[in-house]
Amino acid sequence: MDWKLFALSFVTVFISELGDKSQIATIALGGTSRFPVSVFLGTSAALILTSLLGVILGQGTAELLPSTWIKGAAAIGFTILGVKLLWSARETDSHATDSQATDSHVTDSQAEDP
Repeated sequence: MDWKLFALSFVTVFISELGDKSQIATIALGGTSRFPVSVFLGTSAALILTSLLGVILGQGTAELLPSTWIKGAAAIGFTILGVKLLWSARETDSHATDSQATDSHVTDSQAEDP
């Protein structure tokens, strides 16, 4: 067993899951359930299964394609996700600014009416 790889995998997944949708869903289920142990076991099994599928898919892909292609595809994928996230945040900010400008215009117009 490669303990260094184990620790790296654990830390990477642990940090990436903090505040993730699955953790928020787990918090919601655990907070409203009378059986939090069932929520823990169900969500743990789901995370284990998705991790297993990821490992199997990764191993199969590594056997078919050179690792440089896989790393390149991952880099491109993360870059696209990052650009989409930044673009979405930019659009959200511009919509919020437009909404605030419209709200202040309506308030100004209402103040002018007798």
